[in-house]
Amino acid sequence: MAIARKRQVSLADTRYYHCISRCVRRAFLCGEDHFTGQSYEHRRSWVEDRLLALAKVFCIDVCAYAVMSNHTHLVLYVDDKKANRLNDQAIIIRWHKVCKGTLLTQKYLQGEKLTKAELIFFNQTVKQYRERLSSISWFMRLLNEDIARKANKEDNCTGRFWEGRFKSQALLDEAALAACMAYVDLNPIRAKIASTSEESNHTSVKKRLESAATGKQLKSLLRFAGLPRQIMPKGLPFELKSYLELVELTGRVIREDKRGHIDSTYLPLLERVNISPENWLKLTTQFTRVFHGAVGRPSSHESYCENLGRKRRANMSNCEKLLA
Repeated sequence: MAIARKRQVSLADTRYYHCISRCVRRAFLCGEDHFTGQSYEHRRSWVEDRLLALAKVFCIDVCAYAVMSNHTHLVLYVDDKKANRLNDQAIIIRWHKVCKGTLLTQKYLQGEKLTKAELIFFNQTVKQYRERLSSISWFMRLLNEDIARKANKEDNCTGRFWEGRFKSQALLDEAALAACMAYVDLNPIRAKIASTSEESNHTSVKKRLESAATGKQLKSLLRFAGLPRQIMPKGLPFELKSYLELVELTGRVIREDKRGHIDSTYLPLLERVNISPENWLKLTTQFTRVFHGAVGRPSSHESYCENLGRKRRANMSNCEKLLA
């Protein structure tokens, strides 16, 4: 039985989540159909453009993503503190960028005065919108619905485009976050549709590499804030250079035509999060096979389950084996 979304998201434990959406019947609805020879490759740009557009509206940052021919991988950061800081007007303006809103919210933005009765309903609506802007469920809903409508219109058909609700995994610590991001960024290489990271179209690593060539970090993706320190700014707790080197070296090991080993001296990130090279390779090639729920060290996992009131500790043996 599927676990309710509210029992999978615990912002007290982590704000990082790995989300996966698959096309119905795993058909190549976003790539090239080898049976008919028809190409739907342009739809991958639809997903990428919509994803980055929603990230500007929602209080949710994109850490990593890969848009494949029949599924998508996202690593998201929920910035609920930002949603709470925004004033009512900012909340309404953001929501109206993706939805029409209500007559009251439209009236408010036009500068019309609201009655006392209208203010009661208006405040309730603003509270609801504030919660939605930091909700992974609403983020994924507006992403997937938009793509499904466009695809069905293009195909002149009706019905499901995605096989069901998206799947999500909580990433409870730095080790799980680093492993999952690398797993997502290396998807095209494992699928043999790209030979290098810079050729991996519709992925976050390609965009980061293009930006890094100019000495800048992308504003559309969550920035790398460097090593954890006492006063830590918002951002990924790694160095950009270390992460890109990590993805490149891991990708070389995954390639079937080059059998090799990962030298830990070249991977400072792995030393910092205490994952052995052998375990790292398994994590970044079989992440979703190894883990089917929240991912993190045993101590992080126990805290997460306690906060959500869950007695069953899924993934605990693999977490102890690979991340402890």
